[in-house]
Amino acid sequence: MELVTVGTGTAAPSARRTAPCHWVARGDLRILLDCGAGSLHRLAEFGLPWQHVSHVVLTHFHPDHFGELPMLVFALRHTTEPRRTEPLVILGPAGTVRLVKGLAQGFGPWLLDPGFPIGVLDVRPGEPFPLNVDVSLDTCRVPHTDESVAASVMAPEGRLVYTGDTGPSEELAAWAGDADLLLAECSLPDGQAIDAHLTPERAGELAHRARVKRLVLTHFYPPVETTDPARGARKRFTGPISVASDGDRFTIGEGN
Repeated sequence: MELVTVGTGTAAPSARRTAPCHWVARGDLRILLDCGAGSLHRLAEFGLPWQHVSHVVLTHFHPDHFGELPMLVFALRHTTEPRRTEPLVILGPAGTVRLVKGLAQGFGPWLLDPGFPIGVLDVRPGEPFPLNVDVSLDTCRVPHTDESVAASVMAPEGRLVYTGDTGPSEELAAWAGDADLLLAECSLPDGQAIDAHLTPERAGELAHRARVKRLVLTHFYPPVETTDPARGARKRFTGPISVASDGDRFTIGEGN
């Protein structure tokens, strides 16, 4: 299972980082974890076959995490050759169906009927959702917005956990236990900690409590970029730590 950190930034405009988006690929599965501004152009820049995205998983409804979703459907509708026939499945927390239907009222009915099969589903935390015969998605509520969830992709070779946006959470630490890779938000430096986000030390503490094999930090607001996030995380977690940039690649499974 391959992970590409397509967008490692936030709502803050950046010349180096686009808004949250992470590509997870395994066989015919090509999953986007969140789909913020700049995602499509980054996918093309990194040579990822965006035309064959099979699933989009949203973690919550802040626009930096879902804002490019209509553009993705529009691009799949108008710019794929040959014309797309593969289904696209959009998954997310409670309210995802309502969100997409609301977007369709503004953008037009094509968003729900783009000329290829499309499905939109709310996923319940704690109820694994099969993506194919080998891989499943699970979610866990996290403290950020009312609907916010972390997402887990479980395959025979290992498990990826993505925090989405979250504050500190014992429930998340227990649910993420023994993950092969924890992709954790790291929004702010420790001196600017707030309840709704993680800092380097908080991300390290989460990785430590969850006993994960590897920690990858993402979702950096400008103030944290002038620090050394990995150094802060190492105060709490002794395993491998990566500070992700747009386009970094990781493998979960043999040889990772």
